[in-house]
Amino acid sequence: MNRLISLAAAPLLAIALVAPASADALADRQALMKDQGKTVGSITPIIKGEKPFDADAVKAALVHLNEDAQKIDVATLFPAGSDQGKTTVSPKIWEDNAGFVAAVEKYKKDAAAAAEANPNDLESFKVVFNQVAENCASCHKAFRIKKD
Repeated sequence: MNRLISLAAAPLLAIALVAPASADALADRQALMKDQGKTVGSITPIIKGEKPFDADAVKAALVHLNEDAQKIDVATLFPAGSDQGKTTVSPKIWEDNAGFVAAVEKYKKDAAAAAEANPNDLESFKVVFNQVAENCASCHKAFRIKKD
């Protein structure tokens, strides 16, 4: 009898576990992306020449950006069904999942290289930062719906 109850309850338990996972994935990825945006925002004035180059601040920002980049696990943060709710993810993430995974892996690789580069002047910083920023822009263009 206990076995019958367990078998009958298993699908309900699976549904209960999957639904919150999608909600958590949405919140988790939005928090991660906001943190990355904040980090990029902290060093953008240096790129624009609005703030003087600060090697320590740049290094810290690139290391933090890399740490966040390495946390991006497509399967965990972008599970099927997590395109519902207040989000700007495009259905292309799941339609071209291999392309999305490749874009994320390139970003992770370039973020790691930027953190390791340890730029010591504005010009070397621009080179590594622009490579990382290009990844962000191309991924957002292909896999994100523009906000109104």
